[in-house]
Amino acid sequence: MVFNSVVFLFCFLPLSLLLYYLVPGRAKNAVLLAESLIFYCWTGVAFLPLIAVLIVFNYLWALLTARAKSKLRGLLPLAAVLVNLGVLVYFKYANFLIDTVNQVAHLGLAALNIGTALPLGISYYIFKIISYEVDVCTGKIAPEKNFITFAVYVLFFPQLIVGPIVKYREMADQLHDGANRCTPARAEHGAELFVFGLAKKVILADSIGALWTDIIGAGGVGLANVSTPLAWLGIIAYSLQLYFDFAGYSEMSNGLAALLGFDCPANFNLPYISGSITEFWRRWHITLSGWFRDYIYIPLGGNRKGQARQLLNMFLVWAATGIWHGASWNFIAWGLYYFVLLTIEKTFLLKYLKKGKVWPHIYTLFFVVLGWGIFTANQPGAPLGLLLQKLFVPQGGISPVYYLRNYGVLLVLGCVCSSALPHWLWEKISKNTVAKLLVFALLTALCVCYVVAATNATGRAALPAGCRISSPCVTQRSTPSARRTRCCSGRRRRAAFCWVRTAGCSQSCSRWTTPPGSSLPRTYRP
Repeated sequence: MVFNSVVFLFCFLPLSLLLYYLVPGRAKNAVLLAESLIFYCWTGVAFLPLIAVLIVFNYLWALLTARAKSKLRGLLPLAAVLVNLGVLVYFKYANFLIDTVNQVAHLGLAALNIGTALPLGISYYIFKIISYEVDVCTGKIAPEKNFITFAVYVLFFPQLIVGPIVKYREMADQLHDGANRCTPARAEHGAELFVFGLAKKVILADSIGALWTDIIGAGGVGLANVSTPLAWLGIIAYSLQLYFDFAGYSEMSNGLAALLGFDCPANFNLPYISGSITEFWRRWHITLSGWFRDYIYIPLGGNRKGQARQLLNMFLVWAATGIWHGASWNFIAWGLYYFVLLTIEKTFLLKYLKKGKVWPHIYTLFFVVLGWGIFTANQPGAPLGLLLQKLFVPQGGISPVYYLRNYGVLLVLGCVCSSALPHWLWEKISKNTVAKLLVFALLTALCVCYVVAATNATGRAALPAGCRISSPCVTQRSTPSARRTRCCSGRRRRAAFCWVRTAGCSQSCSRWTTPPGSSLPRTYRP
């Protein structure tokens, strides 16, 4: 169940909020735990025993750590960290490691039969648990004695899919104050955050991302056939889609948390206006960057042990950051790519960037967009070598004119919405209550229309007689832990099927479309 689904918006969310608001304060955590369990199990209960065992183990282990003598106090959290990381490595990286060993050592180790689907949110809740165990060990927090409260922290459904990674100490006060956590002001702020995040996801991310899918998706024109300008247009669209996907989900998460009475830190802060790579990572996925800083970089010594040690610490942090995003070498390369850029900035470049006005922003955007090319290199149809060739070796191919005509307005809107302008406008509008309510209502209605339209389009209509599906629809990763299905043709984002006429078709498959310059089979657009 994702936040932008009809089931969540019109069934789960209103019913869960109604029940949550009706129960007294002392029962809110129990209700929230039940709702989080339903959310977690919505797509299946196969991994419920896993997270239940982890919750029980870490709850008891933290209590044991707090009571342990000084000699054992440092070893117990280390054991907890190894256990939790071991679970993450097993499910997310085991077969990647086996495949790597087989390629390097020419062995024939068999892959583990653990399936292709990861446990929901495992990358996020494992990091939350590790931060809790370490903070208990260092005395920053006392261990939670109420099992339900601790289980709510781990399973908190607004943060299960894509975070943010909120530390226990940032939620502890409100977890223990059920009577006063829900206020009208907090609920109003939560509703605003949720709708703004939903708009970023369903209006901007999904629509803009269709351009990149038109290029590399099954049934698309193919990266090998595009011109250099179209390749740049596609990777810029992918960069915008990625931002609005992540930032939209994070805002929806924080909005849901506020509706439930919790204040959670912002996860994105207009990263594309940054004037350096250093600033970019202070604005992008803030809670993840903070986690690596607090639990890897600083414990390793940070910048306190000389420049050589600092660079080693940065190398380890960025290698870990890359592999956290997925079990693939392109993610590791992406992390080390940022290690190189940040090393250059810390060594000499940053002081010049701070003096510049326009060129630092151009420099930052160029290398960030190029970085997303490395990030997406594991997708079918987007090999890194071919992408770099298309970007940096001028060549002809399919013109971008057709795509500018179809996506130009969306791209301009995406650029504007990734700036500070929308926030400034909302502050001005908010001074007038009537205007604020009107704009909020219109944006909400527009989001609902997009969600319902997308849901209707994924319904399974009957094929006209004599027509067949041209190729299976492809499932493309849009966030570390969420997936969506796109039409195989990519010609129309919300199209459910891609039909082609077969020999002897007895009923017309009308409204054929073929992108200019494409030699692919024509596709039906319902």
